[in-house]
Amino acid sequence: MIKTLRIIQVLFALLTGFVCKAQDVNTLIAKVKFNIDKVNDYQAIARMITNVSFLKVPDADVTVYFKKPDKLKIKNEKGISFVPKGAVSINLNNILSGNKYTAIDAGTDKIGNTVVRVIKLLPEDDNADVVLSTIYIDETALVIRRAKTTTRANGSYQLEMNYGKYAAYGLPDKIIFSFDTKDYKLPKGITFDFDDGTQNNKTTEDKAKNKTGKAEITFSSYLINKGVSEDVFK
Repeated sequence: MIKTLRIIQVLFALLTGFVCKAQDVNTLIAKVKFNIDKVNDYQAIARMITNVSFLKVPDADVTVYFKKPDKLKIKNEKGISFVPKGAVSINLNNILSGNKYTAIDAGTDKIGNTVVRVIKLLPEDDNADVVLSTIYIDETALVIRRAKTTTRANGSYQLEMNYGKYAAYGLPDKIIFSFDTKDYKLPKGITFDFDDGTQNNKTTEDKAKNKTGKAEITFSSYLINKGVSEDVFK
């Protein structure tokens, strides 16, 4: 009887510890989201460098527009942008919005010299496009340093964020956006030069498979909560 009681006590302690840990994770997410939620809209000036092995994409000065809850637009000086369809995940608010997920503590890791808390987010909706998100939170600065997202329709994406003067709003100074080129489709009406005109379409297609493309966006300034017209997103 005493032995059985002891086992029950141990199990209860483990269960209690797990619940407290889960609550701690949700509290941490809430603190990060509090900063992100300060931003209703922004207009940002940035420099975008795109690196995709089979396309020639020139570096571009871009303007990035955001408006709650999930409107995001990237325009370069020619009025076009080269970002995969799933790039809406650049907006971290999308990853954390609605609290329609189960947060699982996955321990700690290091990004550079910074120790980060790793949290996996499982959507409650089995039919959601996002299958899994993993976020890496800097507990001191209360910002997301890295986010990995796997979707059903648009492949997998990863964000690396560096922060500076806008960290209090959860807005990075630089984003490195990595994506699977095999899942990328050019927007309608947009074409770019291929690396080598002597290569046939099959070779180009093969080069696209199992490759990773990158878009680096370095922000020079933000206008936060000054209002962004709906016309920008049309």
